[in-house]
Amino acid sequence: MEIIQIVGFGLIATILILILKEQKPIFAFMLATITGLMIFLFLIGKIAEVISLLERLATEGGINLIYLKTILKIIGIAYIAEFGAQITRDAGQGAIASKIELAGKILIMVMAIPIITVIIETVMNFIPT
Repeated sequence: MEIIQIVGFGLIATILILILKEQKPIFAFMLATITGLMIFLFLIGKIAEVISLLERLATEGGINLIYLKTILKIIGIAYIAEFGAQITRDAGQGAIASKIELAGKILIMVMAIPIITVIIETVMNFIPT
C-alpha cells in the first residue's frame, strides 16, 4: 500500500506548506520542491523495475533495444519536463513553466525522429512502386 504512504506524506507536507506559506513563503516553496523530489526518489525503484521488465520483453520479442531505449528516453523527458514545469508554476512563474514544457516537446520530437523514420520506411516498403 505504497500509495497510502505517498498520499499521507503529501498531505502532511501540504498542511505544513499551508502553515509556512503565510510566514515564510520561500520555505514553503522549498518544502514543496523537496516533497516532490522525495516522492520521485521513492518511486525510482518502481521505475527501474518497469524498465527492466520492458527490456526483457523487448529482448524476448526480438525488438531492437535502441527503439525501446529511445521510447524510454522520450518518456523520461516528458516526466522531467512536467515535474520542472510544475515546480516552476508553484513558484508563480507560469511563463517559464510554459517554456520548460515547450523545450520538453521539442526534445521529444527530436528524439522521435529515428522511430518516425523507421515507420515511414516500413510503410514505404509495403507500397508497390
